[in-house]
Amino acid sequence: MSESSRLLPPEPWPQRISRILSWIGGAIILVGCSGLITIDVITRFLFKRGMVESFEMSGYALAACIGLGLGFATTSKTHIRVDILLDAFPRPVRVAFDLIAAFSLAVIAVALAWFCWGTLAQSMAMNAKSVSALQTPMALPQSIWWIGIFWFACVAVLLPVQAVLRLLAGDRHGFDALIGSLRVNEEISQAGVEQTPPADGAAR
Repeated sequence: MSESSRLLPPEPWPQRISRILSWIGGAIILVGCSGLITIDVITRFLFKRGMVESFEMSGYALAACIGLGLGFATTSKTHIRVDILLDAFPRPVRVAFDLIAAFSLAVIAVALAWFCWGTLAQSMAMNAKSVSALQTPMALPQSIWWIGIFWFACVAVLLPVQAVLRLLAGDRHGFDALIGSLRVNEEISQAGVEQTPPADGAAR
């Protein structure tokens, strides 16, 4: 697999958008946290005072990174899920549990997006600003944060709907790929570890 295809593999557009948003979140956390904190440490060492409000800005960057990364965590199935006993059940029961988990996540995501919008709307109506020397308009970081939460809700609703359609079409593999629990070999592959078959005669 080439480096470009590893970074941006062929995938449906919801997964592609989620991946790009997660990259943006990663860039924000690198610049907003690592970069600004580094500048603050250097200026405190040289001039005995910080030149940027790294503590405040890193808080905004962390919130934005979390929001923008939730959609990709959903499409890549990296949200924590307790499924230790799932393999002990027959497939119809596993499918039912997969659907319950996916629709439960969708309900939570929609509720989260709704209440987050209320927070953003209130900040815009009040023209709320931070209490620090920067006087940052709270609507700016909250807008980035809400965009990520909103896309998370869209993806969380879309995936179980697509999974049901694939289930009705008899596409078991497609259903598992969307909302099924990851197997051990899939987690290893997702982590980027290449699996090599054991040599002839080696212990299995």
